[in-house]
Amino acid sequence: MLMNNYSRADVGFVRGDGAILWDDSGKDYIDFASGIGVCALGHSHKGVAKVIAKQAKTLLHTSNLYNIAPQAKLANKISNLLGGGYELFFANSGAEANECAIKLARKFGFSKGRKSEIISLKNSFHGRTIATLAMTGQDKFHPDEFGAYPDGFKFYDSIDDIIANLNENTAAVIIELVQGEGGINPLDKDKVQNLAKILNQKDILLITDEVQCGVYRTGEFVTSKLYDITPDIITFAKGLGNGVPISACATRKSIFSPGDHGSTFGGGFLVTAVSEYVLDKLDELKNSGKLDKIIAKFENKIDKLIEENSDIFLKRVGIGLMQGVVLKDPNLLSQIVSKALENRVLVLRSGDRTLRFLPPLNLSKKEMKEGFIRLNLAINKAKK
Repeated sequence: MLMNNYSRADVGFVRGDGAILWDDSGKDYIDFASGIGVCALGHSHKGVAKVIAKQAKTLLHTSNLYNIAPQAKLANKISNLLGGGYELFFANSGAEANECAIKLARKFGFSKGRKSEIISLKNSFHGRTIATLAMTGQDKFHPDEFGAYPDGFKFYDSIDDIIANLNENTAAVIIELVQGEGGINPLDKDKVQNLAKILNQKDILLITDEVQCGVYRTGEFVTSKLYDITPDIITFAKGLGNGVPISACATRKSIFSPGDHGSTFGGGFLVTAVSEYVLDKLDELKNSGKLDKIIAKFENKIDKLIEENSDIFLKRVGIGLMQGVVLKDPNLLSQIVSKALENRVLVLRSGDRTLRFLPPLNLSKKEMKEGFIRLNLAINKAKK
């Protein structure tokens, strides 16, 4: 029997292809969620399957006590995509990548004679481990029954407030450039650039949590490129492995020594081989111009959706294929998500009034068209 920690929809999927899933009764669904932003190349990608099969027949695990060739190759690839000079640690989830970032920041702060305080935004989300919950700013993620939470974390309403509260104990500031669980809210570019400048002057680390918005989700490998900043630490997960469990923490500063951190399964042969393949394919998608075209078409579809339903929608938010539609009445959000499922299109929610879209990055015209047809039907039913 499973633990009662998920409110699951009454549907189970048995097969997938691209942005399409089939349930156990043979019905097809258009997936505009891609496993909460994970399956960047869509479901059951043939190339991914070949890499998995080949690696499974070759070698799966030796532990990080020995050299792992595909891990080293992937680290170099990611560092090069970031412009060079980054060291990588691989783990299994976004929360683990952020845990690594916490330890890096605290050791860095200790080396500077600080108390290693880490600051985040109140509308943030950084994971579900106890430490990453403590670093998450939203009160709803701090129920009393999971206390006491680790100290050393503070959150403020805005970037201006963060800057005003920097002090001699601040080791790092962590931000999501597009807040995934906070309403698909992109931060203001000028304010982010000002924060980066001030942190650099004060020798305080800037961490960007790109677990959801990274790996081309917003149109570039890292969203920080769109913001014209160079973070000291960047965390990744979700789209990095197209479904295999892999995350990464990249740092520009050499902070760890042997024994400071580790993972039994992190960065193993299978997941790093798959991730290298996924990044190669996403590179091709970006460099060919296809990704930008898909983004533009998807944004146009959402804009048309809002125009045709201006009685319930306020605006579009987000960047690239990390998009949201803000509702005037938050009570409609659950109804739309539910009706969408009934009409066989999968969408998500973010915050209390934002309908969230995280489709595969290689979404086809046919899949996109059919998905919005079904979504329109769902919205019309939800409004009645």
